[in-house]
Amino acid sequence: MTARALAAHTTASLRALLDGGRPVVALVPVGSTEPHGPHLALDTDVVISKGACARAAARLEARGLAVVIAPAIAYGVTDCAEGFAGAVSVPEPVLAAYLAAVTRGLLATGLAHVCLVNNHLEPAHDRAVRAAAAEVVADRPGAASVACPLTRRWARTLSPEFKSGACHAGRYETSIVLATAPGRVDEHARAALPEVPISLSEQLSRGVGTFAAMGMDRAYAGAPAAASVEEGDALLDRLAEMVEGEVVEAMASLSPARSA
Repeated sequence: MTARALAAHTTASLRALLDGGRPVVALVPVGSTEPHGPHLALDTDVVISKGACARAAARLEARGLAVVIAPAIAYGVTDCAEGFAGAVSVPEPVLAAYLAAVTRGLLATGLAHVCLVNNHLEPAHDRAVRAAAAEVVADRPGAASVACPLTRRWARTLSPEFKSGACHAGRYETSIVLATAPGRVDEHARAALPEVPISLSEQLSRGVGTFAAMGMDRAYAGAPAAASVEEGDALLDRLAEMVEGEVVEAMASLSPARSA
């Protein structure tokens, strides 16, 4: 079966799914609204999370789970992009509280598990996402999880550019968007972009907190001109494995009553 968008369900069809005998999992795409160079749309992180959710859903359905893809969370902590047009930032505590409330709300409808699938990798944003899941899990073990490539076990499965840290709107992200939503890529702009070998992870570890201070004067790092659909397709498969792995591992601790 193909996972259906939660928002496309009626209350009757969702009730039928919940009563259908399979545990129902919600995948929640989490991202941001922020600049991604002159060639990628502001919702790039959301697009990547949606693509990962779509691929992961098929894997989870094959395991006997029912899956819905929830409406995306399109705003996050985007302080690194301060000063660029299109950077919309939410304070870390506000985001954590909101995500926890959304997760609890989804569980209250009868879902067995909620996975927050996050591809906006700013450290404060990642902390907020993980704090939200941890708050929920403290009350309901196994009911929530986070799938994010910042986790070392998944990061090591991704591309060399990703592992270098020079991957904001570079080859890594641009390839994934080409593979899942090519209309979000300005190909004319992309083809002319030189490589910007700035590692965000290294800069952040040194206390440099904004793209501007890092020298990313066009809000991108890496090599977007080298991106390809083929690489993006392979990376989406890796991200789908990540989501599948986090959900299956977390649900193993659900009680029989909650997982049934």
